[in-house]
Amino acid sequence: MRPPLLVNTALRGLRLRSAPSQRLFTLNAISRFNRLNSTVAPATSESCLLPTKDKKPYYITTPIFYVNADPHVGHLYTLVLTDAIKRWQEFKGIAAQLCTGTDEHGIKIQQAAATNGVEPEEFVKKGADMFKNLASTAFCSYDTFVRTTSPEHRDAVQYFWGQLERAGWIYKDKHSGWYSVGDETFYAASQVEPSVDPSTGKNITISKETGRVVEWSSEENYHFKLSEMGPKLLEFYEKNPEFVTPGAQYEVVKQAVEKGLSDLSISRPTSRLSWGIPVPGDQSQTIYVWLDALINYITVSGYPWAPGSEHLAAWPADLHVVGKDILKFHAIYWPAFLLALDLPLPKQILSHAHWTMNHKKMSKSDGNVVNPFYAMERYGVDTMRFYMVHDGGINSDGDYSNDMIVERYKNELQNLGNSAGRVCGARFDIPLARDEYFKGGWKLNEVDKEVVEMAKGTAKEVEKLMEKLDVPNAVKKAMALMHKTNQYLQQQAPWYLVKPQQKSEQNKIIFVAAECIRITTVLLQPFMPTKAGEVLDKLNVEKEKRGFEFAKYGSDDTFGEGTKGKKGAVFPPLSE
Repeated sequence: MRPPLLVNTALRGLRLRSAPSQRLFTLNAISRFNRLNSTVAPATSESCLLPTKDKKPYYITTPIFYVNADPHVGHLYTLVLTDAIKRWQEFKGIAAQLCTGTDEHGIKIQQAAATNGVEPEEFVKKGADMFKNLASTAFCSYDTFVRTTSPEHRDAVQYFWGQLERAGWIYKDKHSGWYSVGDETFYAASQVEPSVDPSTGKNITISKETGRVVEWSSEENYHFKLSEMGPKLLEFYEKNPEFVTPGAQYEVVKQAVEKGLSDLSISRPTSRLSWGIPVPGDQSQTIYVWLDALINYITVSGYPWAPGSEHLAAWPADLHVVGKDILKFHAIYWPAFLLALDLPLPKQILSHAHWTMNHKKMSKSDGNVVNPFYAMERYGVDTMRFYMVHDGGINSDGDYSNDMIVERYKNELQNLGNSAGRVCGARFDIPLARDEYFKGGWKLNEVDKEVVEMAKGTAKEVEKLMEKLDVPNAVKKAMALMHKTNQYLQQQAPWYLVKPQQKSEQNKIIFVAAECIRITTVLLQPFMPTKAGEVLDKLNVEKEKRGFEFAKYGSDDTFGEGTKGKKGAVFPPLSE
């Protein structure tokens, strides 16, 4: 049973949130088909409450990004991966909402602001603006951008804390342990190990998991009874074996809980951490940054919900997309907090791997951190989006390589553009070939049949992979059809079929190739919306015929008008 509304004198001024006059994921005047190739984020709002009992949108989130340092290519990957999944849902005709934002509290922020000689408020605003800029530059179609310094979020966090306290899940006690400022968490003795600082030669202690320095700390703070949540979490995992994907990460989470959980320190002394949300009724303590941060996912869903309006929220999230380094917080702590208050849990968590360079972890000290803004400026936004989702790691780390970006551009994207350019050549007539197909078509030989059968099955295969959240292989499956089509064109060489009696044979080849290019490109829209849109424009595919239902062979009987001799390279040579 859900706990009753909190009665707490420290929170009497808090205003419960009810439904706004407009839903956040409003399609406005932009049709679903125009959004497929749009590079502009929808109008954003602070919450995703619905005005009526409409069907809940597909609610997907990135983690909120920590603003203590500039964005890097890992942030770009998370944004692009999440956006591609959101766009896929819209591509399928499903209303979807993407939430991203910034995590703006904690000791690291406090220290970074001091180092830069500015107030924390100024420092975090600059950081939030950088991440907004990154999302917009990368064509990330986010609907909400949450900041943990907002009044709405502060109210939600303090209300959530009060509900936990009222339900008996919080107690105050002395806490001693190995604390990492970098990770902003305590580690048990079994989770740390001795090491040597390479720059000073001094003996240090580090986290086995992250390699960051830890120091022994002893202080009084508040604790959450995480140790009592083990059985409930394991029961939930057993009933929901796909809660964490990929499966290997699910096993990691499950085994961690099976080993036993310790109670979790969920506050820090204000004397050490002043930049954060105060504990209600105790100004000497500041709420733990991870409890604060995780609540963002329900803040934007209108929490705390006014009685009777819970059904208007987009919560629970359909998917949290996170890096593997923060999976513990999302798959153990977050469900435990929600279970404590009998609140719905997110439906699924996708834990992706990281990017390395030359198979080494990226770090500022090694000088191998990639600036995502520079990369997008150098290679193009959609080129980087394609590279990220094609080569990014889900199960294992992806190795970032400028040479591989160039190779993907030349061997994948330029081939797609060149194939489209060929079928739009002055020698060929797509509308004539198309009309011949729809009037009965031709007798296909074995080579034709092989390509056509592949085209007929590609959309379903890509769909199955996307349902499994296997985005890299979904992209590769769509591109496999393009490679097959390019090979088909080379083998059949329709440009040599110039005699009048060969015209029908030429039309057959051109239609099969153009149809395969059309299907490939329709399927690529969630991953590179602008360039896919340009290829479809080149083929003169109507905006209303670019949804998933048109990724079937022979489903578009109007494309190709005015394409004869259409010039202009969608993927021109890269400048050196």
